[in-house]
Amino acid sequence: MIGMLAFSKAGHDKQTVYMIIKEDAEYVYLSDGRLKTVEHPKKKNKKHIQPIKQGMDEAITEKLKQEIPVRNEDVKKVIKDFIRKKEASDV
Repeated sequence: MIGMLAFSKAGHDKQTVYMIIKEDAEYVYLSDGRLKTVEHPKKKNKKHIQPIKQGMDEAITEKLKQEIPVRNEDVKKVIKDFIRKKEASDV
């Protein structure tokens, strides 16, 4: 799931879009590039997120899988592009 975008399904951040930066057996670590940075991601239970298939950036996904540092600006851009496309398709 690393590199995928995800909606938060529960908590005070419900319906917020994040990028999955890291995962382990029970949790994922999420970043929005702004409040939850790549350096300090949000730890969230896997059952409290809804992964999104579209919107993945292959270059960022590869960097994350190879543990190469990713910039917060790159994460923000991917999320912003996804939201813009989603709003355009909802109109």
